[in-house]
Amino acid sequence: MVDLWGEIGGAAGKVFDVLASGKEMDVGNVKKKTKLDDSMLNMALGWLAREDKIVLNKGKQVTAKLK
Repeated sequence: MVDLWGEIGGAAGKVFDVLASGKEMDVGNVKKKTKLDDSMLNMALGWLAREDKIVLNKGKQVTAKLK
């Protein structure tokens, strides 16, 4: 059986590391840098947002930045 929570937590760590530069980044670039598929990326972003670790903004593109 796959440990989905562990996978999501690991993916959230990858996203966190990519955003650690402090710069706001569009989600497409986060995806490229982490090499996560859409589903796992979205779960990782949701995890970090729920933990109040990132700010998501939706304009022309969705962007993320660490708090």
